[in-house]
Amino acid sequence: MRSLFICMLVLLCIVESHAQNTFNAQVKNEQGEPLQGTTVEIKVLNKTFFADSNGTTVIKNIPQGKFELLFSHIGYREYKAFFEFPLYSDTVITIYLVPIEKEENEVVVTATRSSRTISNIPTRVETISGEEIEEKGNMKPGDIRMMLNESTGIQPQQTSAISANSSIRIQGLDGKYTQVIRDGFPLYSGFSGGLGLLQTPPLDLKQVEVIKGASSTLYGGGAIAGLVNLVSKTPEEKRALNFLLNGTSASGFDASGFYSQKFNKIGTTVFASYNHGSPYDPAGIGLTAIPRFNRYTLNPKLFFYFDKNTLLSFGVNMTYENRLGGDIKYIEGKEDSTHSYFEKNSTNRYSTQLSFRRKINEQLTFEIKNSIGYYNRTVQIPGNLFSGFQLSGYSELNIDLKTKNAEWIAGLNYLTDKFTQDKRDSVTPVDYKQKTIGAFIQNTWNITKIFSVESGLRVDHQNDYGFFVLPRMSALMKFNSHLTSRVGGGLGYKTPNVFSDDAEHVDFKNVLPIDIKNTEAEKSYGGNFDINYRTSLADGAIRLSLNQLFFYTRINNPTVFTQLANSYYEYSQPKGFIDTRGIETNLKITYKDFKLFVGYTFADVHKHYAITEDFPLVARNRLNNVFIYEVEGKFKAGLEAYYYSPQKLSDGTTGRAYWLCGFMMEKIWNRFSVFANFENFTDTRQSRFGAIYSGSLSKPVFKDIYAPLDGFVFNCGFKVRL
Repeated sequence: MRSLFICMLVLLCIVESHAQNTFNAQVKNEQGEPLQGTTVEIKVLNKTFFADSNGTTVIKNIPQGKFELLFSHIGYREYKAFFEFPLYSDTVITIYLVPIEKEENEVVVTATRSSRTISNIPTRVETISGEEIEEKGNMKPGDIRMMLNESTGIQPQQTSAISANSSIRIQGLDGKYTQVIRDGFPLYSGFSGGLGLLQTPPLDLKQVEVIKGASSTLYGGGAIAGLVNLVSKTPEEKRALNFLLNGTSASGFDASGFYSQKFNKIGTTVFASYNHGSPYDPAGIGLTAIPRFNRYTLNPKLFFYFDKNTLLSFGVNMTYENRLGGDIKYIEGKEDSTHSYFEKNSTNRYSTQLSFRRKINEQLTFEIKNSIGYYNRTVQIPGNLFSGFQLSGYSELNIDLKTKNAEWIAGLNYLTDKFTQDKRDSVTPVDYKQKTIGAFIQNTWNITKIFSVESGLRVDHQNDYGFFVLPRMSALMKFNSHLTSRVGGGLGYKTPNVFSDDAEHVDFKNVLPIDIKNTEAEKSYGGNFDINYRTSLADGAIRLSLNQLFFYTRINNPTVFTQLANSYYEYSQPKGFIDTRGIETNLKITYKDFKLFVGYTFADVHKHYAITEDFPLVARNRLNNVFIYEVEGKFKAGLEAYYYSPQKLSDGTTGRAYWLCGFMMEKIWNRFSVFANFENFTDTRQSRFGAIYSGSLSKPVFKDIYAPLDGFVFNCGFKVRL
């Protein structure tokens, strides 16, 4: 009996040992490089493993039977396969993963005109999309300033102390050198650019694309510092119906709604919003840090799908706003000789966008598009009123030809921009009428699997300033799955007009028109070089991405805003140039539900005239820190801290260094979420550092605004998805 028991025990051990199996595999990319950190799951057994530095994973104690194994790695398509255990061989199985185009670092961008994934474009493009737009929309549902402020090298610059007007500075250069477009249409330039940031709610935006450095080759003059493309949401088969309501501790209110759906042959998107601000004076100095305003926005758009290769779209953008800043008692209706200062802005903005796209075959596509914009604005302060309207138009025809290893894009466009000031005896009209016709060609060539080049050439003729020839070139090198590098550069130009940050600062009072005969167009050249490294640590539990950028831009013939002895202002062109050089560093680390973003910008900007001086209102050193905890689809919380080094002001003084800190959280359910945001909870304000104006309360002379004026503002609200 004892011998029989021992035999049965041995037999059970043998059966058990054969019932537990081992799976041995190595995971590689298409180039045969091991993919460290690849996740391997057997969901039915609740087993998860990570590949080591050689891409190897060993899974032990697998019972007999047929099981599905899931292989996943960031930036690559998931691979699923069934394996029946025991396996017939102990050989190491090699698994190859294919790159995908839907990860956050693989989004498709359109600002370069070719619809490629961001990892395959030689031109360096930064994107803000998806959850980032939603998070920033929670903080500032009424405009996109907060969204852009998070990016390294970009700084919204407030141009009015009491009305909060702002522009975008890229790498320290004036806002007039940044071109802002929407869905490829140049809608925000000249007079219409002054309030563009404040009048763009983010709820209907799919993503924001940023190209830093000279980009005039892509869309024409104006993009000397860079290009910002606002990409609107488009209809999908599944209906989208979203609402957002938000209130602030400064008595502000935002209400937005977005609807989109694609039917059989027709699709539509409709965005509507109402934004209200109350006069707010946290410093107690009697002047508004946030003005009183009411803004209405409506953006409907129709899409006609004639067949799978033909699309016609037509959209309308409408914005109406009244904005009143200044003395609190004046705004409250308690005007007297002391409390009499105000700044009124009334705005009407209407634009249309028409696009027809036809895919002839798999290689050839052509597109025709047109936009018309009307912008009317009145700016009034005591003793001065400036008003007028801007009428602009843009038409383009382009073709896109794809071959096996290259893509060609060529086209013609025609741009008109006319400003007419309301005629008054007390002012010299600053009217202008500009017409630009251009031709462009661009080639993207995949020379090898690891090296590609994008080159372009634009020739423009402008009615006041003649011809411009604008070449550009960029290259992408993929050393391996972890390391890539880009280098690029090009020429740019801008035709001068009176609408700049400096003119906004003085409310266009006594600003003289441009002397075209004695003024040249501003011209630039520049380039950038970056290195991007991605890897996984701790067997894939930690993912790290590091990008290092070096940049340089030089602007010749800059127009300089100068005050004359008779208190008038003119634009002159001193001999010399402006240049900016520096670095941007971006670090991203993710671990489970935690994300850390760290960004550093060093911008060394100078104006070289008779003497060399620092360019005003540039934080030479800037640090961005964002820490996020997110449980997908349930909860998210974020902590931000931004540092700005001292900035030189236009009066020769230097501002203070400061930190901005904020905290945001959102609780998410299936169709409903609530959010709260504690913006600038340290209450950093320029009014804490000193007076923001000189003179009397009735006739203030405002200093440069380099730090926030509104201080700590709490906002909360909810979103509904139906």
